[in-house]
Amino acid sequence: MIKKYALAALFLLACASGALAVGQLRIGLIPEQNIFKQLERYRPVGEYLSRETGLEVKFTVLSRYGNIIDTFESEKLDGAFWGSFTGALSMKKLGMIPIARPLNLDGTSTYFGVIFVKKGSGIKSAKDMKGKRIALVDRATTAGYLFPKAFLREKEGVVDFDGYFSKVHFAGSHDAAIKELLSGEADIACAKNTVYEAMAKSDPSIAEKLEMLAISETVPSNALGVRPDLEKAVIDKLRKTLLGMGDTAEGAAILSVFGAKSFIPTGEKDYSPVLTLAKKAGIDPATYSYENK
Repeated sequence: MIKKYALAALFLLACASGALAVGQLRIGLIPEQNIFKQLERYRPVGEYLSRETGLEVKFTVLSRYGNIIDTFESEKLDGAFWGSFTGALSMKKLGMIPIARPLNLDGTSTYFGVIFVKKGSGIKSAKDMKGKRIALVDRATTAGYLFPKAFLREKEGVVDFDGYFSKVHFAGSHDAAIKELLSGEADIACAKNTVYEAMAKSDPSIAEKLEMLAISETVPSNALGVRPDLEKAVIDKLRKTLLGMGDTAEGAAILSVFGAKSFIPTGEKDYSPVLTLAKKAGIDPATYSYENK
């Protein structure tokens, strides 16, 4: 408690001089794609936040999605850019506070999960998926686990998800899951549309090889959430900086490279589609064990 008040006093002193308290803000990044690409994408945003808030924003790419929850204490994280399911889990298990998420260049602030197969594979329905090899992302992802689990439960009444396939593999990232399908290591891959679209843009042959078997409801794009005991003034400053980023020439330029028009307000209600999917999948986010087996 004394430490908390001391930090608050330092913060107010810095505010009085026109700057935010000097310190470090540790932000986790989910392994949405290759670690180097992930850091390259977020680094300019972190540098902008550091300049505007007076805090040193330090990004840490986590080894897997569920690490957001597992390592908040051990890694002393202050926040994370989470996926929609990790966001829902973090709010239910840790009381995390969502702040803002990007508005994409196409005007959307959401993404959807996709079940991919190769063209000509003969896999046309949930029933055809039985006994096949499936590449997933992580048990703490919407597109890479929650959606296909809900899909099979709803379409075929599948309760034993893992047992429905001859092989279940967690690739760790969305691009890796898609690559396993392309290489022939899997018959089915589950990933988010935005990563697939970026891959297909870089290599148009990918779109010629794959087709979408099913798509999910839309869910919030990766938002920044922070720990509930973070100083309110810091939270407000982060929110204000992100929401106003598109109003400056520098901020707009960084957003363009990041792949967004702006950041928009985000709250718990935005995660209702994720909770609906969880219910369809037979998952209670408050008690869910997300360890990959």
